[in-house]
Amino acid sequence: MTRPFRFGVVAPLRSDVPTWRDRARRIADSGYSTLLVPDFPQMQPAPGPMLATVAALTDLRVGTWVYASPLRPAWLTAWEAHSLSLLTEGRFEMGIGTGRPGIEDELRDKGMPVVPPPFKRLAQVRETVRTLRELDGPDLHTPVAMAVFGPKAQALAAEVADTVTFVLGDQPRGEVTRLATDFRAVADVELALAVPVIGDTVAPHMASPDTDTAALRTADALTVLPDDPAAAAEEIQRRREEIGFSYFVFGADFADSFAPVVAELAGQ
Repeated sequence: MTRPFRFGVVAPLRSDVPTWRDRARRIADSGYSTLLVPDFPQMQPAPGPMLATVAALTDLRVGTWVYASPLRPAWLTAWEAHSLSLLTEGRFEMGIGTGRPGIEDELRDKGMPVVPPPFKRLAQVRETVRTLRELDGPDLHTPVAMAVFGPKAQALAAEVADTVTFVLGDQPRGEVTRLATDFRAVADVELALAVPVIGDTVAPHMASPDTDTAALRTADALTVLPDDPAAAAEEIQRRREEIGFSYFVFGADFADSFAPVVAELAGQ
């Protein structure tokens, strides 16, 4: 079945706090469903307080995009996620993954143990979700979104996740289509697509600032959309109909310009 569209915005705090709060309010007023924050320690406040602030200011769903599992013990992540789910009355979504490129250096800089990839990091994710389900109990179900690519991560996501986003770069459309088709054959979950590039602009904290946007377009990569709203809306429709992506996530710098796209497609 075709799932309804929904749209999220990754909104790190890169300005003064009042400006960021105003942006959150505009996002809520523009038809987006979800505001997300990245897990970048010391570059901004911690995800939990940021998301609790947004949930108090707006009626948006809120979530992490995504918790880097090596940065904290599994029980601590699960406790924070359960607490946010409880305090927002079910509007929190726990996004979690095994860590972005370069996470090993970040862990060393912070004097933390470097967890060898990949299976021990996946075990951390599994333990986090298990503890979250235990804390939630029978009356609460905190949605879990997993960022995955390899077969072992996909297998875990098929078992425990409600939403799955594939960690993509310049993979061409055909490759991603096969990946999504194979995954949907084993798991009936919401498929999310993070789009860090609109036109020639790269969203902060969603892709490297030196991303070759022209190369992405040449490869027909799904990590880029045209900056023309009408063309973008058509392409988003195509990606849902042909591949099954129904949850699209953009950077906050595009939220205002893409509001007409969201208004057109939300609820379909």
